[in-house]
Amino acid sequence: MNHKWNYQPPSQEQTEAAKALAKETGVSPILCKLLLERGITSAAEAKRFFRPQLNELHDPFLMKDMSIAVERLNQAMGRKERIMVYGDYDVDGTTAVALVYKFLQQFYSNIDYYIPDRYNEGYGVSVKGVNYAYETGVKLIIVLDCGIKAVDEIAYAKEKGIDFIICDHHVPDDVLPPAVAILNAKRPDATYPYEHLSGCGVGFKFMQAFALNNGIEFHQLTPLLDLVAVSVASDIVPIMGENRVLTYHGLKQLNSNPSVGLKAIIDICGLSDKEITVGDIVFKIGPRINASGRIQNGKEAVELLIEKDFSAALEKANQINQYNETRKDLDKTMTEEANQIVDNLEGLVDRRSIVIYNEAWHKGVIGIVASRLTEIYYRPAVVLTRTDNLATGSARSVSGFDVYKAIEHCRDLLENFGGHTYAAGLSMKVENVDEFTRRFEKYVTEHILPEQTSAVIDIDAEIDFRDITPKFHADLKKFNPFGPDNHKPIFCTHNVYDYGTSKVVGRDQEHIKLELVDNKSNNVMNGIAFGQSSQARYIKTKRSFDICYTIEENTHKRGEVQLQIEDIKPSEE
Repeated sequence: MNHKWNYQPPSQEQTEAAKALAKETGVSPILCKLLLERGITSAAEAKRFFRPQLNELHDPFLMKDMSIAVERLNQAMGRKERIMVYGDYDVDGTTAVALVYKFLQQFYSNIDYYIPDRYNEGYGVSVKGVNYAYETGVKLIIVLDCGIKAVDEIAYAKEKGIDFIICDHHVPDDVLPPAVAILNAKRPDATYPYEHLSGCGVGFKFMQAFALNNGIEFHQLTPLLDLVAVSVASDIVPIMGENRVLTYHGLKQLNSNPSVGLKAIIDICGLSDKEITVGDIVFKIGPRINASGRIQNGKEAVELLIEKDFSAALEKANQINQYNETRKDLDKTMTEEANQIVDNLEGLVDRRSIVIYNEAWHKGVIGIVASRLTEIYYRPAVVLTRTDNLATGSARSVSGFDVYKAIEHCRDLLENFGGHTYAAGLSMKVENVDEFTRRFEKYVTEHILPEQTSAVIDIDAEIDFRDITPKFHADLKKFNPFGPDNHKPIFCTHNVYDYGTSKVVGRDQEHIKLELVDNKSNNVMNGIAFGQSSQARYIKTKRSFDICYTIEENTHKRGEVQLQIEDIKPSEE
C-alpha cells in the first residue's frame, strides 16, 4: 500500500501532562495522551468520558423554539388534530420518523407517517406530500432530518391550513421556512450548547421535551435510544459530547433489548451472538435500512422499525435484505463504470476533485459510488445522474474538507442543494454540469490541503508489544463508541518479525494471518492484514518490518487481543 505514515511525537509538555493525568486516573500515559487530545484534562472528565451518564444530556428546552414546538404538539393533541410525522428516506430520516411515531403513538392515535419517494418526489418536503396531508385532514406535520430549506413547500402548506414543526440538523439558508417552530442547533441564532446532533437526535430531544412537559418519566424514552445510535453511526456525525452519551446508551439498548424491528435486522445480519459496535451499524445494519429507500421506498424501513410482531418483522427484514443485495449489484456495476470514466478523465493527476455524470445511473446508489470514489482517489467526489430534466446527485468528501461549502460556492448554478461537511445532495440543469465541474474544481483546488488528497495514516502513538497488557486493552475499550472526533486509535510498532507461523488466507489468498514478535518482549501477537498478501514474501524473509494497526478483540477467542494491520513497511535498518 502506498500510504504515507504521519506521526507527531508528543512534546515534553504533552508527555508531562499525560504522566500527571495517568497518576490521577490509573490509565497508561499512552492512553492519557489520547484523552488530552480529546480535551479531557482531569480524572473527573475522564470518568465522564469513560462512563457517559444519561443525566448529562442537555436540557432540551435550551434549544430555540422548543417551548413553542411542545406547546403546538400539546395543542394538536388537545384538539384531536391529525398529526403527520414526515422524514427523509435515508437511515437518519427513517429512524427519526420511527422514533417520534412510536413514542407519540403510546399517547395518541390520530397520527400518521410519511416518507417521500426518492424517485417521484425527491429529497425533503414535497408538494405531493403536503397534498396528501391536506387530503387526509392533517393539521400538523412534524418533519425530521429535512425541511430546513423547504421555504416554498411549507408556505404552500400554511396556505392549506397545515402547520409545520421542523426537526433538522442540516445547514440552513439565510431565509428560514415559515414553520411554527424550527428545531435546529445550526440556526445562526441557535442557543443550544451542542450542534452536531443527527436528525433522529433532534427528534429525540423534541420527545424528551414533550415528556418533561407532560410528566412522562425519562425511562419511557430509553427504549428509543437504539434508533438514535443507529442514526448517529450511519449519518457520520461526531461521536463526542451529547452524541457520545446517546450512542453509548443506544448501543447498550441495541445489545441488551433492541426493538423488534432492529432485532430482526440484527438476526438477518448474523450479529445475534456478537457485541454490536458502531462499525456493525455502519457496515451491516445501516446499509440494509438505507437499501429500502434506495431501491424501493423508505416507508418500508419505517414499517419494519415500528413493527411489534417478531415474525412479521423478520419477513420485512428479509425483504429489505433482498433490496440490499440488489443495491450491492448496482453499486458494483456503477462503481466499475465510474472508475472507467475517471480513468479516462483528462489531467486526472492534476485534478483536486472528481465530478462525473451519467444519465443512465440508478439514483438510489450514486451516494455510495461517490463514497467509493473518495476512498479510491482521495478527492471530493460528485456523482450525477438524470432525473426528469435535471442532473441530480450526491457529493462526498475527504477528511477535513467541507464539501458543503464547495457546493454552496456554486449555488447560482444549482436548483437545489443541502447537506453537511462530508455529504451533500444537489441538483442542477443538465446544461450547467460542465460549468459546475469547472467551478467546483477551482474552489477545491484553492481550499484543499495537499495532505487531504493523499493516502495518509495518522498514527496516534508508537508502542511496543509489551505495552499491550490486559489492563491497557480494557482501558482502550472504554474509549468506545468510536467515530468522527473520537476515531479508533492507530498504533505503530517498529522492528517486528514473523514468529514463523504467519500465512496467507482468504478465498482468493488475499489476506495474511500473522503471528508476530518484537525485540522488546516475548509476547507473540496475533494479527490480520486484510488485502495485503503482496507483503507475505517480505515477511517470510525473517527481516524486520514496521506495522501500524488498531487493537481489536479476537472474535474467536474472547478476551484475547488481535491486531488489525492497516499497513506494513520494511524497517529502516
